[in-house]
Amino acid sequence: MEVVKDYLYTKEHEWIDIEGTTATIGITEYAQSALGDVTFVELPKIDTEVEQFEQLASVESVKAASDIFSPMSGKVIEVNKALESDPPLLNKSCYEEGWIAKIAISDIEEKSNLMTAAEYRKFLEGLEE
Repeated sequence: MEVVKDYLYTKEHEWIDIEGTTATIGITEYAQSALGDVTFVELPKIDTEVEQFEQLASVESVKAASDIFSPMSGKVIEVNKALESDPPLLNKSCYEEGWIAKIAISDIEEKSNLMTAAEYRKFLEGLEE
């Protein structure tokens, strides 16, 4: 399973890429693999305020529907409109083209509640046992 070194992760298998006060959010390779073929993505609305670990979006696949949670609090400033017409982008490119939303971070200190790539890898190893 690919885990991007400089991203931070949640136990619910979301990733966040922080650049200054802006962050890009998506789901991990583990999450997209567990979901199976993604058929629909419900994106958040621009200007929505999200809280850390609260629902940001939802994804439907051939296997299940699943909520996507925000790794940090902030305001949604951009969404990946490509997912509306091409939901399988989440399966094909979960770390690059298949990102879900970008937020303006409201509390940078919340990143201490997230896992580093190394911690997330260990967490995944525990799931496989």
